[in-house]
Amino acid sequence: MTPLQIFIGYDSQETVAYHVLAHSILRHATGPVSITPLVQPTLRKAGLYTRERGPLESTEFSMTRFLVPYLSNYEGTSIFFDCDMLVQGDVYELVAQPFTTETVRCVQHDYTPKTTTKFLHQPQSAYPRKNWSSLMVFQNGFCQKLTPAYVNTATGLDLHRLTWADDVGTLPIEWNWLVGEYAPKWDAKCLHYTLGTPCFLDYATCDHSNLWWHEFALMRRPA
Repeated sequence: MTPLQIFIGYDSQETVAYHVLAHSILRHATGPVSITPLVQPTLRKAGLYTRERGPLESTEFSMTRFLVPYLSNYEGTSIFFDCDMLVQGDVYELVAQPFTTETVRCVQHDYTPKTTTKFLHQPQSAYPRKNWSSLMVFQNGFCQKLTPAYVNTATGLDLHRLTWADDVGTLPIEWNWLVGEYAPKWDAKCLHYTLGTPCFLDYATCDHSNLWWHEFALMRRPA
């Protein structure tokens, strides 16, 4: 059985968030998974990522996420997660339905952020299709427009609005529940701490922080 390919955005200021998310994915998965962190300095060393960081890029993986189909050799299906998430469901549910014509699947949020800033005083940008790209299931063979050259030169809005996709499919909203933007939902399959992961002092007691800290404790406990 081929492992399900999963990529997680990695930011040096949120290292613990990456590990907690990875732990939660592994703990709930019903099949093998292969988890790859998108580490920007590594991608730069490999010559795959060359664009300068823009003023509205709140994380190191704001744009590197769009390299996932290339890194998957444009084969099979791959899933991308922002690192500020906590999975409470089986990631295999995300690929349970066969792909047809969809280039990519995501939760199609329709909301306006409640705040103008988020973690570490980063600006909170508002734009159409915001947070659609925070969890994406790529049908890699249909994503060949996402070459390194395109990812390095396209505008951020074109990338995040998924203008490169011919057909955008949907995922249940429970798979990208925006903590602090939506009402608390304890049984969400994937909680997204989009305003700030509990690892940041300002969000240590935010909605659903207890679930994140519980996963953190499970990750750290002795074998």
